Amino acid sequence: MNSFLNILGKLFGNKYEKDVKEIKPVVEQINSEFEKLKNLDNNELRNKTVDLKKQIQEFIAFDKEEIQRLKQKSLLKSTSTQEKEDIYKKIDALQKTVLEKTEEILNKILPTAFAVIKETSRRFAINETIEVLASENDRKLAESKDFISIKNTQAIYQTKWKAAGTNIKWDMVHYDVQLIGGIVLHQGKIAEMQTGEGKTLSATLPIYLNALTELGVHLVTVNDYLAKRDAEWMGPLFQFHGMSVDCIDNHQPNSNERKQAYLADITYGTNNEFGFDYLRDNMAKRAEDLVQRKLHYAIVDEVDSVLIDDARTPLIISGPTPQGDKHEYNEYKYKIEQLVNVQRKFVTSIIAEAKKLISNGENEKGGVNLLRAFRGLPKNKALIKFLSEDGIRALLQKTENFYMQDQSKEMHKIDAELYFVIDEKSNSIELTEKGLELMSQNIEDKNFFILPDVGSIIADIDKSNKSIEEKIKIKEETSRDFAVKSERVHTINQLLKAYTLFEKDVEYVVIDNKVKIVDEQTGRIMDGRRYSDGLHQAIEAKENVKIEAATQTYATVTLQNYFRMYDKLSGMTGTAETEASEFWEIYKLDVVAIPTNKPIVRKDRNDLVYKTNREKYNAVIEDIANLTSAGRPVLVGTTSVEISELLSTILRRRKIKHNVLNAKMHKKEADIVAEAGNASSVTIATNMAGRGTDIKLSDEVKKAGGLAIIGTERHDSRRVDRQLRGRSGRQGDTGSSQFYVSLEDKLMRLFGSERIAKLMDRMGLQEGEVIQHSMVSKSIERAQKKVEENNFGTRKRLLEYDDVMNQQREVIYQKRKNALNGERISIDVLNMIFDTCENIVEENFEIKDFENFKIELGRLLAIESPISENEFKSLSQEKIVEKIFSKCYESYQIKSNNIAKQTFPVIKEIFKSQSATFENIVIPFTDGIKTLQVVTNLEEAYNSEGENIAEAIEKSVTLAIIDNIWKDHLREMDDLKQSVQNAVYEQKDPLLIYKFESFNLFKNLVEKINKDIISFLLKATLPVKVNAEEAKDTNNVNLQTSRPEAISNVNQSQQAPTKKAQPVSVKKETGRNVKVTITNGSETKEVKWKKAKPLIESGEWTRI
Repeated sequence: MNSFLNILGKLFGNKYEKDVKEIKPVVEQINSEFEKLKNLDNNELRNKTVDLKKQIQEFIAFDKEEIQRLKQKSLLKSTSTQEKEDIYKKIDALQKTVLEKTEEILNKILPTAFAVIKETSRRFAINETIEVLASENDRKLAESKDFISIKNTQAIYQTKWKAAGTNIKWDMVHYDVQLIGGIVLHQGKIAEMQTGEGKTLSATLPIYLNALTELGVHLVTVNDYLAKRDAEWMGPLFQFHGMSVDCIDNHQPNSNERKQAYLADITYGTNNEFGFDYLRDNMAKRAEDLVQRKLHYAIVDEVDSVLIDDARTPLIISGPTPQGDKHEYNEYKYKIEQLVNVQRKFVTSIIAEAKKLISNGENEKGGVNLLRAFRGLPKNKALIKFLSEDGIRALLQKTENFYMQDQSKEMHKIDAELYFVIDEKSNSIELTEKGLELMSQNIEDKNFFILPDVGSIIADIDKSNKSIEEKIKIKEETSRDFAVKSERVHTINQLLKAYTLFEKDVEYVVIDNKVKIVDEQTGRIMDGRRYSDGLHQAIEAKENVKIEAATQTYATVTLQNYFRMYDKLSGMTGTAETEASEFWEIYKLDVVAIPTNKPIVRKDRNDLVYKTNREKYNAVIEDIANLTSAGRPVLVGTTSVEISELLSTILRRRKIKHNVLNAKMHKKEADIVAEAGNASSVTIATNMAGRGTDIKLSDEVKKAGGLAIIGTERHDSRRVDRQLRGRSGRQGDTGSSQFYVSLEDKLMRLFGSERIAKLMDRMGLQEGEVIQHSMVSKSIERAQKKVEENNFGTRKRLLEYDDVMNQQREVIYQKRKNALNGERISIDVLNMIFDTCENIVEENFEIKDFENFKIELGRLLAIESPISENEFKSLSQEKIVEKIFSKCYESYQIKSNNIAKQTFPVIKEIFKSQSATFENIVIPFTDGIKTLQVVTNLEEAYNSEGENIAEAIEKSVTLAIIDNIWKDHLREMDDLKQSVQNAVYEQKDPLLIYKFESFNLFKNLVEKINKDIISFLLKATLPVKVNAEEAKDTNNVNLQTSRPEAISNVNQSQQAPTKKAQPVSVKKETGRNVKVTITNGSETKEVKWKKAKPLIESGEWTRI
């Protein structure tokens, strides 16, 4: 099939060639414009930016004016709520039109815009300084930037500046391939550009073009070092044209500085911080606390790392959970240690027995023992070594194929002797009957670790002759028993995984008595990241470090769903082709491979395949010695910390000088990389050295053959191997790459070794002999594809679960946004009143329960029934809803007017006496159960004669109730996601059950939110007596983020209990000597604040 496709490709050209061919005419237009710009002086070149901005604004001016006119109309008092709803629909449609027109005009001016940046780059490259007429922006910039100075009326731009602490001289001008990359990025696609081809420079073109719209451009990087470096490195290019540039990672979360960074034309930052700021914004209490504006256009650097690798786990902001420090990991870990040790002894004995049986020619019995050992402990080193011998792996696979036929009908015979069974491919583990018996020793209840069959038990209870009360009692006991045992079984399973599937210094490291995850794709420590579902706590128990308390999710989003919110998204990397189908399926991002500027001359040799790791590592050491003696630098890539340290030990014995770069040495990364290109230097590195690492070579090294790449194992992902190879042969440099593989490697054990093992057996290869052939390398690539398919399935499953959450998140966050901004809150309130009326009628109409109907109207809506019992039974459901809604809405309008009349006299008095001192006031309102502090602007309240108070109450009530209920809902959704996984034992799809149950949960959530908000709004009054129960204060709750760059505190402002409710209190702290008016009910006097404060705090006096 592949050969047929290759023939078609040669005849008609492949997709990437066609993509580039379509773009080339645009490149010619850019170069033509570029030649014209050479004749302009510096001021004329800068004015091109002003002209381009003007063209864009003129093209969309009519639609923007219409939007403004409609917004003004929506604010008029004469505009009804129904009219407002129609207006907002028109505004939304016009905003889409503006985006489409903006894209249209950008495509038109693209050649000129790209030429402007290319010409600017050329002038920066050939000049030491560039002089222009100083603008106001230049003068402001000169105050904080060293590369610009003001002399009389001239601004002088230096072409040397600092980036990431290093002095640089601008020396880059865009090649044609970089112009092609820029066009692809602007089109909202992924530009696959080989390592060293200048992706960062290529991105300056679409960044500048899209920044002309003043809607904001985000450049997303994988870490804060790159974000800060690129902002400083590329920034002067844009700042020369009057554009603002900032980096969010330079500023604290929730700060005004970070808000200003988002308002810049061009904003750099890490993927985590962009995502966490989105979550923080959706936890904000005031509109002025929001930092992000509408997400318009993002370019994601190392797009495969961000949108594929980092997307495996969601972004989570979490906080304390009730009884989060209670767990059973320490209680049961000793039983698991005992279980694992017994299985280890058993597996060791059956491996020895298998060897004996096979040597005696009893292959069938030996194969059974081999399979049993493989399913018991697949990572057992004795087993792995034995499988590398002639014919042994082929025997194992033959036996496994026999027992797996007919849906593994006979596999129970293999598993019966084991205490637990491990499926390494699916990363799952299961206790057997024998294991349960061992675990239950010395425990009276033999079902202590077995989940009860709740369905059967409840069916038996229903069939029994017991009374209804007894049945209910037994059902409750059964449910409690199931909940306790479910948690216990979950603890046992997570501990088993921790002890058998997760290895120290491979999947994680222990530093400063903390378990830290090592990213399998990059080899870096993922500070702040924790395994989910209690697995991290299980590993902490295993390693005898402090077990951190469980936390509760307050806000969460996957990176997939965050980046899909942008109007336009694009990305760049050196390795996207292998994941092209995933990019298209999830993000609708097309991948375009950009040709290299110079041909690649690096020699990529076929893999060398050995039988055992010992033979492989011996060959690696010999290769290193030969390469260093030839004066070539060597970069040795490993897949784990453990392997990098093993090779380091061997090299020390051979007295070969080297550096080690792994998760434990990450602080020395910059120094180690700086030396990696020196002649005869050896650097052993995990995947940390594979992405974004630029190794500089001298001419002497290039003549010696360039940088030599040695891979000690094939990674599960082809992208990681390609990234490692890409460190060598940049921009036409010489170099080579060689991967060493053994049949004991994880990838080969799981997927790739059957055919190769048979081939080696047929060839009769002796110890130390090696296979090297293109067919073998292709076989290994096929194995990698299988792993990539599995990983894609996992990520897709995660996204399918989050898509359910995302639909709910969009509804709730839109309600919050409307409440914060206040523009559409009146429509939301109107809809909530209608929905609540409809729910009350619906609940009582079918059963014709008029008495309960009346009670519910009074309890929730504080109104009398507008219909009689006869009307309730005779009218249609729709007619009853209509009458209830009319009465309820009328009651709410009367209440809003009354509140304005009640509060205005006090507001008037404060405004006249203290308006210069106070900007905002706090007014307490109660529904008779809880009290809410409503913040409103003093001047607005005075000018509207208290009419804005009703809207302020709507905002505060909506935010407080949504946040409280949403937090509980997230916990329920987390519990649901975990509980539905047991559905696989009933041969049901957990996702389908999750969708169905989550729909019901969300329906109940919306109903509760509507009822609670409307009930408070219809009952809200100013408190007179101290009989209101108020919500507890949870200010300054420490919230945690699931990613390293975003460890911060987010304030959750809620209601605080007070000794005595005050009619009106001021928000701003008063000066000690400022006179204030206080009252105790019978007496009113004016005193200084220092004397008034203790009286007010005593609860006897209140401030007016």
